[in-house]
Amino acid sequence: MLLTKNSSVRSLVSHIILGYFFTSYNIIVSAYDFVIIGGGTSGLVVANRLSEIPNITIAVIEAGFSVLNNTNVSSVNGFTLALNTAIDWQYATTSQTYAGGRILGYNAGKALGGTSTINVVGMTYVRAALQQIDSWQVGLGNTGWNWSTLYPYYKKSESFTIPTAAQTAAGASYIPAFHGKNGPLKVGYAYDLNNGTLFSQVGRAWESLGVNRSRDINGGNVTGHMVGPSTLDREKNIREDAARAYYYPVQGRPNLHVFLNTTARRIAWAGNLGATYTAGGVEVLNTNGEIETINATKEVIVSAGSLRSPAILELSGIGNPTTDKLSILQKYGIPTKIILPGVGENLQDQPNNAFAYESNTTYNGTVPYVTYAPLSSILPSVPAANLSTWASSISAAINGSISPGAMNYLLTIQNDLINQNVPDIEVIFGNTVNTGSGPGTYLYTAFWTLLPFSRGNVHISSADPAVYPAINPNFFLVDFDLKVQVAIAKWTRKFWAAKSLASAFTEMSPGYFVVPKNATDLQWETWIKSTFGSNNHPVGTCSMQGITSGGVVDSNLKVYRTSNVRVVDASILPHQLSGHLTSTLYAVAEKASDIIKNMYGFA
Repeated sequence: MLLTKNSSVRSLVSHIILGYFFTSYNIIVSAYDFVIIGGGTSGLVVANRLSEIPNITIAVIEAGFSVLNNTNVSSVNGFTLALNTAIDWQYATTSQTYAGGRILGYNAGKALGGTSTINVVGMTYVRAALQQIDSWQVGLGNTGWNWSTLYPYYKKSESFTIPTAAQTAAGASYIPAFHGKNGPLKVGYAYDLNNGTLFSQVGRAWESLGVNRSRDINGGNVTGHMVGPSTLDREKNIREDAARAYYYPVQGRPNLHVFLNTTARRIAWAGNLGATYTAGGVEVLNTNGEIETINATKEVIVSAGSLRSPAILELSGIGNPTTDKLSILQKYGIPTKIILPGVGENLQDQPNNAFAYESNTTYNGTVPYVTYAPLSSILPSVPAANLSTWASSISAAINGSISPGAMNYLLTIQNDLINQNVPDIEVIFGNTVNTGSGPGTYLYTAFWTLLPFSRGNVHISSADPAVYPAINPNFFLVDFDLKVQVAIAKWTRKFWAAKSLASAFTEMSPGYFVVPKNATDLQWETWIKSTFGSNNHPVGTCSMQGITSGGVVDSNLKVYRTSNVRVVDASILPHQLSGHLTSTLYAVAEKASDIIKNMYGFA
């Protein structure tokens, strides 16, 4: 049921089964068992699964509106149309010290369905490497979080659409055992896959560089090239976002209420027992500018994403009150409830660059080709001796919120994954675009380092919840990340120069005038720093790991030193993934739902 908080709360009486509470504003409001902050990719999964239990009630607080009929969202081929519109938070980074002082945009969905309604490359459905998920338990001590326990949830969330014969001829492939059949989320291939010779040409080019074709990269081994499946409804030819998959099919459940155009401000505390705090609800701002509280009798679940969830915790008094150089809560006059220095730290994202090429023939249809390769394909292994130096640099850049020793341990886990040949390189094709000036077609290949070592943070910049947080990914803080991005750029240009492609395509961007054939590393670095963007894959800001390592939540996704506050979104991921976030976020939220159900005996 869709609601707006500017409607009279008294009109909801017939839908509430748990009674009423008065807030400090003397406004009568309803109480729910679970209040979820954020109706996005993760929040709607949890809302769907908890509302399967008819005798518990769930409220979802969503700052945006429904975009069910917004063609900028639903269009498969126009997947960039919703960016930088009213349904995009349109965040911006701070000036990036190690990237020429540039300020970069950050896209995040402000709509029911969250970023799943606007993400670009995020429509590509690629799961993580199994070693990465295993490291959550083996390396970080998160009991119950490994590939064998998460893999069933990948499949539970998914309803895979088997490729047609024409799609198979165009390169689509899959291994049936890897996929789910009955989940809410439709995954598959668009009908208009390019059915010409392009996939064969691309395949031969990759194989000349030692990258073999993968029949299916969604079984834990991500290495190889293939036509990547997407989150889409093939029969309707529309994007499949979290709202379409997890909310609209169950919106008639009387125990599930979604409050649209309602912005969560902070957690409202019911009290504390010693050092452990209990949430009593969520303070919100409605359309009329009125502050109200939606009360929670069991839990508050924060699912506002990597850039907003830590801000909500800080506005609620959870975070870093002060250090010698860093003052967060005290600086803005926020009373400290729980000291957790890791809130907002450990921010990781990937730098994204792209080449554009023009063909001398027309290629019709979509080209969702993805390629994953280990770092050893282009560079020797990372010298372990560098890790401690990098850890010290990162710790200094974040004012010691995570110690050099703790950061060194985290970087060592990541480096071990790289040395196991977990992919650190992604190259992905964009859709074909007709130039309109003859038979030619433009194609682009975006590329990025999947596992950058640089770390940044995101923190509130005011005590006013309406003020956007300060986002500092610290791109290229660790100069090795830039070295890797340069090596990927050279490798990608070498791919385009392969025999099967060279005679059919001409490089348009950056072009040899900007980056010559014999370009120096400095010329490559200059181009990369001046043109890269955020990959919009921020993770780690409410990390699932120990407190001394900068952790914010435990293995049950409960915020440390609280009795009933959880975080379920990309912010809990301790490391970047060799894949795309969307698939893993659906799986994590499915698993989180079962954790919650089991805790209350609902399973």
